[in-house]
Amino acid sequence: MTSIEEMYTFCKKKGFVFPNSEIYGGLSGFYDYGPMGVEMKNNIKNSWWKRFVTGRRDVVGIDGCIISHQKVWQASGHVACFTDVMVEDTKTNERYRADLLVADALGIQTDGMKAEELWQVIQDNNLTSPKGNPLSAPKQFNLMFKTTVGPVETEQSTAYLRPETAQLIFANFKAVCETSRMKLPFGIAQIGKAFRNEISPRDFLFRVREFEQMEIEFFLRPDQMDDCAYLKDVEGLQVNLLSQEAQEKGNEHSQTTIGDMVKQKKCTSWHGYWLGAMYQWFMDIGISPEKLRLREHLKEELSHYSSATFDIEYHFPFGWKEIHGNANRGNFDLTQHREASKQNLEIFDEEKQEKILPHVIEPSQGVDRAFLALLYEGFTDDKERGNIVLRLPPNIAPYQVGIFSLVKKLKDETEAVFDLVHEEFACFTDHAGTIGRRYARADELGVPYCVTFDFDSLQDKKVTVRDRDSTTQIRVAIDSLPEIIGSLIKGAAIETLGEQILPTTDSKEQ
Repeated sequence: MTSIEEMYTFCKKKGFVFPNSEIYGGLSGFYDYGPMGVEMKNNIKNSWWKRFVTGRRDVVGIDGCIISHQKVWQASGHVACFTDVMVEDTKTNERYRADLLVADALGIQTDGMKAEELWQVIQDNNLTSPKGNPLSAPKQFNLMFKTTVGPVETEQSTAYLRPETAQLIFANFKAVCETSRMKLPFGIAQIGKAFRNEISPRDFLFRVREFEQMEIEFFLRPDQMDDCAYLKDVEGLQVNLLSQEAQEKGNEHSQTTIGDMVKQKKCTSWHGYWLGAMYQWFMDIGISPEKLRLREHLKEELSHYSSATFDIEYHFPFGWKEIHGNANRGNFDLTQHREASKQNLEIFDEEKQEKILPHVIEPSQGVDRAFLALLYEGFTDDKERGNIVLRLPPNIAPYQVGIFSLVKKLKDETEAVFDLVHEEFACFTDHAGTIGRRYARADELGVPYCVTFDFDSLQDKKVTVRDRDSTTQIRVAIDSLPEIIGSLIKGAAIETLGEQILPTTDSKEQ
């Protein structure tokens, strides 16, 4: 299995992700997306936004500021409570996140453990720092980045980089209701950057200090929680569930359905619907069902305001890890902001003919973690070809089509083919090297289809289309190319769209 270090090297070499400020030695926990990475990342975000915002009638979007009034974060509890437990190497003064240190050392579940519990485990097992030195007693460390707004540093000018996107949705809730005229139930979505001053960033893109989130706050009346007309769309969905009971007994996950989870009262019907909708989206963008599971939060993990929380986890080489969180948050956030701002955030519900402070279901996830999961899902070391094949879905791949000339003297004619299709599909041209080597380069970038213009094309006005995963090649008319590529992206089998031909020499033979 590909290690996280090998994935980092691949991403850097192929232009997906670069270390931030590398020419100055880098900055831990920060990464820049390169030419391939930014296209793939945008495709992930576009897929999510189209599915859950523009593709629906009951969700609208916002784009809130990265810096907000300090009272937003005081009201939400982040200033006082957004902390991780930290321990320190007493000799080197290096600092570590206590729960991760204990989990790595003992292989146990540490989610929800308090500082005193972690310290007791450290003492009972004589745990040391990764360098073998004694550890200090744990203490709380606030994860928010603090800054100052304006030219004078005072307590009043203190502000914070947002550690999540959700609070901007709650702070704008009343304004969105008044301008969009949405009626309950409805959602507000946002995609944007968030910042957390992680004690110990690790595992490449998985735990970083700057990341991007995709979140929905879906608002309902309390009596609507079990009245979801859309549940029928996902109730038969088979999911892997690691329940509270399984975790307490040390058992593995088992298979169930979203409908059964609702029947067993593990979640309300709306909560179950959003779990199923997000789980299905991950599979639709290329994640294997066997590498996905739901993990039900243990009672001691639950926030005091949450009646149920589930993570969608992906099986990375470094274990099952969260790539999506889905919580029933009640009306805690709106209540906090109403009390702190002294503003009435209730809305008038026409059906009930009364003012209501809605409850919330929150599907939330990191773009970067989805990006990393998709890279792992697609990464294949194809020994027969002699190169990496990145099997990304066409709607996620950085480019959908590579357009090649068999030899450089056919470059002008090949560029005319590019002009025919590039406005409709994400394309690039490559005229350097053997055709086999160019196929290999395209494979490594996840390009699903390659089009080659050769000498026969001058006479028959046809080109060769090659499928990345099967290496099957067909001959099609140039003027039908947009239609052929469109059909392939929609899932048509390549052999049904043209005359199948023997492959040209592949990269291994070059």
